Amino acid sequence: MFVVMFLIGILTAFVGSIAGLGGGVVLVPVLLFLGEEFASFSWVNPQSIVGISLVVMIFTGLSSALSYLKHDRVDKKIGYLFLIGSVPGGILGAWLNQYFKTDGFSLFFGLIMLVVSALFFLPRRQADAPLFKKGMEREKVVDGQTYTYRMPVAFGLGLSFVVGMLSGLLGIGGGSLLTPAMILLFSIPPHIATATSMFMIFFASISSSGTHILLGHVEWAHTLYFIPGAYLGGMIGAKVNRKLNGKLVEWVLRVLLILIAVRLISQGIG
Repeated sequence: MFVVMFLIGILTAFVGSIAGLGGGVVLVPVLLFLGEEFASFSWVNPQSIVGISLVVMIFTGLSSALSYLKHDRVDKKIGYLFLIGSVPGGILGAWLNQYFKTDGFSLFFGLIMLVVSALFFLPRRQADAPLFKKGMEREKVVDGQTYTYRMPVAFGLGLSFVVGMLSGLLGIGGGSLLTPAMILLFSIPPHIATATSMFMIFFASISSSGTHILLGHVEWAHTLYFIPGAYLGGMIGAKVNRKLNGKLVEWVLRVLLILIAVRLISQGIG
């Protein structure tokens, strides 16, 4: 059991760190599947899954964020802005999670993932023709190249609150929604968006998981098995991300999210 959970922790954190999703977008569906197919995972339900996912993402986010910070890929100012909205949103979502049953949870999760994957097929706005003409202007240098983009403060706060609520509700860390939003709406380069997402996920997961702990949703006997693998997978994923080009990162996101969405929707309907 420990070996299985350790390997799941590595895999989910590795994928989540590469794509800036936080790992929950993979961990939650995996646990739903295991709970449905194997008696040894009979303890699985929407509350325990989300509680585990958010606690594990603290360590995924920590290892990934430290690696990204070391290589100066995180836009900390935007990360702090998103935290102002996502922390209260995450607390609200964690409280709402207690009213979900497994089938409804799977269906709703799958639909959200399908929407997110569809976002990546929208045409990318050029950096010289941004969607928002006003907002906090940012400049970031990565690998010797300078990128400029804008972040509308009010819109960013509202978006991060909604994303935080879905994160606390579904255990997906917020990165699965914030990463495509940063890339598509604000023309932030994928590498910066991914790194900033993981930085935000670390802090946001602390508040969301704290609410789940208070509500008694965290199965500590099982959660502790995932953490070592998640920390290791987060470091490896951040390292691999630095070697990939932005377009490849986006295609990984597209394929992964569609596969997860189809599996969860079929499970929720069935």
